[in-house]
Amino acid sequence: MKTYLTNAQIILLDEVIENASLLIENEKIAAINPVVDYNAKVINLNGKTLMPGMIDLHCDAIEKEIEPRPGTLFPMQFGISQIDRRNAMAGITTPFHAISFAHEELGVRNNDIAAEIVRSIHTYQPHALVDNRVHCRYEITDSTALPVLLQLLAENSIHLVSLMDHTPGQGQFKNLQAYQNYLSQTYKKTTAEAEAIVQKKLQSAEGAKSRIDILISKALHQNVQIASHDDDTPERVQTMAKMRVRLSEFPINLETAKAAKALGMHTIFGAPNILRGKSQSGSIKAIEAVHHQVASCLCSDYAPGTLLAAAFHLTQISELSLPQAVALVTYNPAQASKLYDRGEIAVGKRADLLTVDLVNGLPQVIATWVAGKVAYSCGFVD
Repeated sequence: MKTYLTNAQIILLDEVIENASLLIENEKIAAINPVVDYNAKVINLNGKTLMPGMIDLHCDAIEKEIEPRPGTLFPMQFGISQIDRRNAMAGITTPFHAISFAHEELGVRNNDIAAEIVRSIHTYQPHALVDNRVHCRYEITDSTALPVLLQLLAENSIHLVSLMDHTPGQGQFKNLQAYQNYLSQTYKKTTAEAEAIVQKKLQSAEGAKSRIDILISKALHQNVQIASHDDDTPERVQTMAKMRVRLSEFPINLETAKAAKALGMHTIFGAPNILRGKSQSGSIKAIEAVHHQVASCLCSDYAPGTLLAAAFHLTQISELSLPQAVALVTYNPAQASKLYDRGEIAVGKRADLLTVDLVNGLPQVIATWVAGKVAYSCGFVD
């Protein structure tokens, strides 16, 4: 089946073309502004925006679908089906579900449960609306996670690995009180329980470098990219770059983001930070990174719906054009993850597409196509 989309405002990599058309054939974009194909299904987009499907390199919203309250778990397949639908509705055609491996620490971030989530994502994929992928977050102070991650790599179940260290005193948690507040508010831990977790982290830090080296070597051998997390100094990103890490998630400050960019790393900032105008942990405002041209990608972090809204909002609060802002959630993440078959509207690319309309001033997804097939559609009352 061929699909002919007409009367669209199409966002290309470097320009927007008006009153344009596009032909989808065999899961790919076959032509832009082609001669009318009368053998195709014709869809009139009535002037709405057509853009590439979004690629979300980091979102842990799946955790809340499976564990909506601390200690309350839904069946895996139910939770995964819900986040799959949420991503289709949000226009995220390639989500990287961020699954944390930090054994016996925080709910679903238990290694056994985390591994079950990873495998369940793959089990559900044949029925999925979008191209669900796995981003394994490794807490480097956990000495028990490495064998689990190596097994998942052997099963070809991992698409991205990030290295985390949530020990208080650096990164996101600048002191013990900040970490205790996080554990208390999110996981209802007492002060004594939080202190015990910290002590265990400190004791388990020994041997972390060796574990990281093994994990990076095995991952890169399978062409799985590596990201660092909460980099807080230029020296830290230099160390990461030497270890062949090519993505820097949530650099804490502008100096570190600039250093990462100078080293050729892809920097990732949170779309919620753009919408809220600030970081929830007191780190750099993402808009500052955009202004200084050191933001490569946006991710939804914990809220899939923020990705599209943030991209369009940037055209109002920054110097970015619409194609430049959209590239932060499409082309740039595709390049960072080496998914060269998607991320832009160009002939030969996967037909991962969204139709967007402004509804009461907000960009809303009207339809989502994944590999040329409709994954989601809706109608708003004018």
